[in-house]
This record gives sequence, structure tokens and C-alpha cells, in this order.
Amino acid sequence: MKHSHSFHIPVMGIGFTIDTPFKVAQYGIDSVISLVDDILLEKLRKMYCEKFEIPYTEITNKVTDFRSKRITSYLNLMHDLVDKKFELLKSFSMDKGEAIKAYLNMLPNGETLKEEFTRLTENGLNTSEIKNWVFKNLKKGSIDVNIMTKVDKDNYSKKEKLPAEYNDAHAALRGFAKSKLNASVILSAGLNPRLFAYMAEFDDFYPDINGGFNKKIILKVSDYRSALIQGKFLAKKGLWVSEYRIESGLNCGGHAFATDGYLLGPVLAEFKEKRETLRDLIHELLIQELERTGRVVPKEPLNLTISAQGGVGTHQEHEFLMDEYSLDSVGWGSPFLLVPEATTVDKDTLEKLAKAKEEDLYLSDISPLGVPFNNLKSNTKDVEKENYIIKGRPGSSCPKKFVALNKEFSEKGICTASREYQYLKLKELKSKNLPSEVYQVQFKKITEKSCTCVGLGTSALLSYDLDTKVEGKGVSICPGPNMAYYSRIMSLKNITDHIYGRDNMISGNDRPNMFIKELNIYIDFLKNRIDTIKHTFNKKEERYLHTFVNNMQEGIAYYKGLFNHMNNLLENTRTSILKELERNETALKRIQDRINSLSLAQ
Repeated sequence: MKHSHSFHIPVMGIGFTIDTPFKVAQYGIDSVISLVDDILLEKLRKMYCEKFEIPYTEITNKVTDFRSKRITSYLNLMHDLVDKKFELLKSFSMDKGEAIKAYLNMLPNGETLKEEFTRLTENGLNTSEIKNWVFKNLKKGSIDVNIMTKVDKDNYSKKEKLPAEYNDAHAALRGFAKSKLNASVILSAGLNPRLFAYMAEFDDFYPDINGGFNKKIILKVSDYRSALIQGKFLAKKGLWVSEYRIESGLNCGGHAFATDGYLLGPVLAEFKEKRETLRDLIHELLIQELERTGRVVPKEPLNLTISAQGGVGTHQEHEFLMDEYSLDSVGWGSPFLLVPEATTVDKDTLEKLAKAKEEDLYLSDISPLGVPFNNLKSNTKDVEKENYIIKGRPGSSCPKKFVALNKEFSEKGICTASREYQYLKLKELKSKNLPSEVYQVQFKKITEKSCTCVGLGTSALLSYDLDTKVEGKGVSICPGPNMAYYSRIMSLKNITDHIYGRDNMISGNDRPNMFIKELNIYIDFLKNRIDTIKHTFNKKEERYLHTFVNNMQEGIAYYKGLFNHMNNLLENTRTSILKELERNETALKRIQDRINSLSLAQ
């Protein structure tokens, strides 16, 4: 099905897009809900049921399979509410005319629907004809969901470990699979063989004879090799990946899964070049498995779409990505945090985001998952964390335990941001009698972790004035570096006009090209990596760093060729970009010299 828009709104945090479909799906915009926090989903389900006078029965944690059931119930509610709003929009009458115009006015440039609607309505109203046209041409946005595959904590009942199907990611998948949604699950954070195999138990993920699906699979990846490996693995289970969503390794919000120096431009070029090869290889494996298991085999080859996200910020970049790499959609994340009509961000955090400059946004080590995490300085969750440290009680009470995955001290798993873990770790650290300077470095490393699985959802509770007694009022926020170039709260019309080149929402004129920004971040990441391991440098690290540098050098060479041959690029823009590439090339040469020096010193 052709989508109304050429952009989508990716998942952001745990709570920032938790009800985004309810806000934007009626305008044909696709968006993604995080399934991490079933407790938060249940609270919002209660709120929406009360608001719309829908019968509500609480799903307590005493109910068997409560996590899965909460997720199914919330997604079903979103489905029903979105359907109701969309049907009201399509039920054309004089008073609905403006709502339909709002839908049409947000569409991409070149869409003929607006002109067709104007022609239908300008010569008197034939309500029946207009209704037929509206029902035929207006499409609602998809209510997609995101599951971080590695956030798959074991669960227990009365100290007895439950079967794997009750693990967090497994239960989330089951909750989605049993919902009414005709939508996609976006799988991020890499291959989880047990979870991927579990998907094969649900009929909704298999194609019908015409190649249709009740539930589709989207893989979020950062390079071609990862896409091929995961796509093949799923195909051997009879499961088709309908979309590969390529995300910049570092120039994005939330967790930053750095590649080995693979830059977004060359990665997208590889996908474009090998798109048909990827489809053919995986399709062949899929058909073999469908035939082997006696399932329906589609009569035509299945559709495969490619999208990208991470760092895009201008209409020119959006159009360039679509045209140059033959993409089907481009994800716009961080700017939407400043759009209350689309995302759910509390007032104080919204103001902090609007004021944020480059120096306020940084790649941190606060995530309990041990993955670099985009962060905003002075966010209230980190302030709360520092206050606990000052009081001599570092760590969180860990009320939700969604990332209680570390099994260093307990078979059940403990979160590295928890008070329990940090107490045990600091006790162990003190027993080592380290020099004061070394101790302080290790102390900071342990206590740096923040309770993000709570903090990333609290903003939604504050926004709707819901109880935060368990969670507290601290908010974690995870914007990408792109946030620095937006400084005003926007309407949905503002941001769609910006995306499609009808307006400009960027403050100032100092924003670098998205590829250059990503390159700068990778250079800084590489420098920090060397500083971190310089005292423990070995052959393995040397090989890793050389591979990283070589990949970046190839990326810079690709960009030089790309920008030199972009005829539609303004000359001053081309000159500026090429100078930045030369500067980064020089910086990379210095880094390479430093690696060689460390190697000689071994």
C-alpha cells in the first residue's frame, strides 16, 4: 500500500511516542510505540478509557501473563481510538471540511489530492460524491511498535523461573501478535535467536497467497551485513522482513549503536546497489521454508522496502536521501519532540529541549545497557541521580526492573543503575585499596548509570498529570544532536511544512550537513575510544581501531566523490562540505599516527 507521507516518526524513548498514533495517524502519518513499559501502557489505557468513557478493567500483576495482556489491551485501544477519529474525518459534512483540508495540506508537494478535493468542492457540494472520494483516497497512518530484542529479561513467579515465552521481549511480541493491529513490529538492537524463533509461532507474521500480511516485520539495522544475517535467519523460520530501516550509528537519538566506522552514506549506497540481491537471496530461503512446512506460498515475489533515519534535518536532505538512495521513507525523530501535537513531552522538558545548544547535547555512558546514549545536560533524572550520590546513597530503587540484566551478583539479574548493584560494586571497589585518583575514576564509572527505563517514561505521566509516586518526577530525555538546531515549539503543520520545503524551522545557519555531522561525531567517538583503552592497548584493540579508521577513510573518499558530482549543490555549500571532509581526513590521519605509536610502544 502506498503511504500518504514520505516520512515516518520513529520510536523515541519509552514514553515520548507512546500515544503518537492517536495524535497523528488520522493524518496518514506512520509512527511507532515502544513496548518496553507495560506498567506505563496500563496507566495510559486507564486514562484514555476514562476520558472516552470506555469500560476499563485493570490488568494487575496478579493476572497470568499480565505483561502480554496489558500490551494487547493498550494496542487494541489505540486501534479503536484511531479508527474512530479517522472514520469521523472521512464522514464528510460541512463541519468536517476543514479537518480534511488539514489532512491534505500536510501532504507532500506534488500530491494531486488537494487539487482534486478543491475541484470537487468548488462547484457546489455533492456530499455523496465527496464521501466516496474521501473513502477512496485518504489513508490512516500505521500504528507500529518497537521491541528492543536484547531487553528480554527473565521473569519469575514465587522464586521460580518462568519459561522463556514469559521473558519481557517475548511477552511484548505476543502482546502485539494477539492485538487487532494490522501493522509492523520494528525489531532493534540486533539478533536474538530465541525471540526470532518464537515469532514463527504466530500465523499473523506469514504471508497470504497475495503477499499480504496481518503483521509485518521491520528490522532496524546500521549496515548491510547485519541486514543480510538477520534477514536470512528469519527467512529460515519462514518469516519475511518487509522493511530494512537503516539508522545512523551515532547521528540519532536514544541508544547509539556505533558501527565499526561505517558511515551512513556508504551504507545506504551499498543497500541501493545490493537491494535486489538482498531480496532474491532471502526470498529464495523463505520460499524453501514455506514449502517445507506446508504453508501458503505467495504467487508473486514479496515487497521489500528500504528506509533510513538518523540526523536528517532539512527538506533538501530529505529529498536527497529519497532520490539518491531510492528510499521508501525517511525517519524524522528529534525535531518531533518539539511538536506537542505529535509527541508527549512534559512542559519543563519541552522548554529545556527548545533552549538546548550543541554543548548541551552529548553522547553519555548513563545507559544501564552499556551502550552509548544520547543525553541532555541537566535533565531532571540525572540531577536526581547526582543528589543520591551526594547523600551517599547512589543508585535507583529500581521500581520497574526492565533492564535488570546483569548477573554478576545474582542469577535473577540486577540493573547496573540500581542501588543494590551499585552498593555491591562499590563495596567490591573499596576492597581493592586503589589509589585515590584511580578509585574516583572507577567510582564515577559505576555511579554514572541512570534509571532510564523509568526516566524515559515519566514525561508522559507528568504531561497527563498522572501519579508518579512509584517513578518519581525525574525525566530522562534522549534527543539526537540535531535538536541543537531547532529552538521553538512547533505545530504539526509547521514540521510537515519544514519536511516538505514549504517552511523553515531551523534556527540560524550554522547547521552542518547530516553526513558531516555524523562524521564529526565518529571522529570524536574514535578519539574517546583511544583515550579509554590506551593503558590496556593490545593486538585485538589495534586490529579493531585499524578497521575502524580504514572504514572511515573509505567513507570520506565516497563523500568526496559524491559531493563533487552533485550538480544541484550550491557552490558555497559544496566548498564548505569539501573543506570539512579535508579537515576530518587530517584528523583521521593524526588518529592513525596515534594508533601506530601505541602499537610501537607495546
